[in-house]
Amino acid sequence: MTEIHFIVEEAPEGGYIARAVGADIFTEADDLSHLHAQVRDAVRCHFDEDRRPSLIRLHITREEVLAA
Repeated sequence: MTEIHFIVEEAPEGGYIARAVGADIFTEADDLSHLHAQVRDAVRCHFDEDRRPSLIRLHITREEVLAA
Protein backbone atom coordinates (compact mmCIF):
# COMPACT_ATOMS: atom_id res chain seq x y z
CA MET A 1 0.00 0.00 0.00
CA THR A 2 1.49 3.30 -1.04
CA GLU A 3 -1.13 5.60 0.46
CA ILE A 4 -4.05 5.61 2.84
CA HIS A 5 -7.12 7.83 2.65
CA PHE A 6 -8.95 9.46 5.55
CA ILE A 7 -12.35 11.14 5.51
CA VAL A 8 -12.18 14.16 7.84
CA GLU A 9 -15.28 15.88 9.18
CA GLU A 10 -15.90 18.65 11.66
CA ALA A 11 -17.10 17.14 14.93
CA PRO A 12 -20.45 18.41 16.27
CA GLU A 13 -18.83 19.34 19.60
CA GLY A 14 -15.91 21.07 17.87
CA GLY A 15 -12.65 19.86 16.41
CA TYR A 16 -12.24 17.19 13.75
CA ILE A 17 -12.67 13.45 13.38
CA ALA A 18 -10.84 11.32 10.83
CA ARG A 19 -11.76 7.80 9.65
CA ALA A 20 -9.55 5.74 7.38
CA VAL A 21 -11.01 4.21 4.23
CA GLY A 22 -10.24 0.49 4.08
CA ALA A 23 -8.61 0.26 7.52
CA ASP A 24 -9.96 0.34 11.07
CA ILE A 25 -8.36 3.64 12.07
CA PHE A 26 -10.22 6.48 13.79
CA THR A 27 -8.76 9.55 15.47
CA GLU A 28 -9.78 13.06 16.49
CA ALA A 29 -8.24 16.40 17.42
CA ASP A 30 -9.18 19.97 18.31
CA ASP A 31 -7.59 21.55 15.21
CA LEU A 32 -6.11 20.54 11.87
CA SER A 33 -2.45 20.78 12.91
CA HIS A 34 -3.08 18.42 15.82
CA LEU A 35 -5.16 16.16 13.58
CA HIS A 36 -2.19 15.81 11.22
CA ALA A 37 -0.06 14.59 14.13
CA GLN A 38 -2.81 12.27 15.40
CA VAL A 39 -3.34 10.71 11.94
CA ARG A 40 0.40 10.12 11.48
CA ASP A 41 0.62 8.52 14.92
CA ALA A 42 -2.42 6.33 14.28
CA VAL A 43 -0.99 5.10 10.97
CA ARG A 44 2.39 4.34 12.61
CA CYS A 45 0.63 2.36 15.35
CA HIS A 46 -1.67 0.47 12.98
CA PHE A 47 0.86 -0.71 10.40
CA ASP A 48 4.16 -2.54 10.73
CA GLU A 49 7.03 -0.50 9.30
CA ASP A 50 7.41 -2.70 6.20
CA ARG A 51 3.67 -2.40 5.37
CA ARG A 52 3.14 1.27 6.32
CA PRO A 53 1.83 3.56 3.54
CA SER A 54 4.21 6.29 2.43
CA LEU A 55 1.44 8.88 1.91
CA ILE A 56 -1.58 9.89 3.96
CA ARG A 57 -4.34 11.61 2.01
CA LEU A 58 -6.95 13.63 3.93
CA HIS A 59 -10.30 14.37 2.32
CA ILE A 60 -11.73 17.19 4.43
CA THR A 61 -15.47 17.75 4.18
CA ARG A 62 -17.33 20.70 5.56
CA GLU A 63 -21.05 21.30 5.62
CA GLU A 64 -22.55 24.76 5.62
CA VAL A 65 -26.19 25.77 5.65
CA LEU A 66 -27.20 29.12 4.23
CA ALA A 67 -30.55 30.85 4.36
CA ALA A 68 -32.10 31.20 0.91
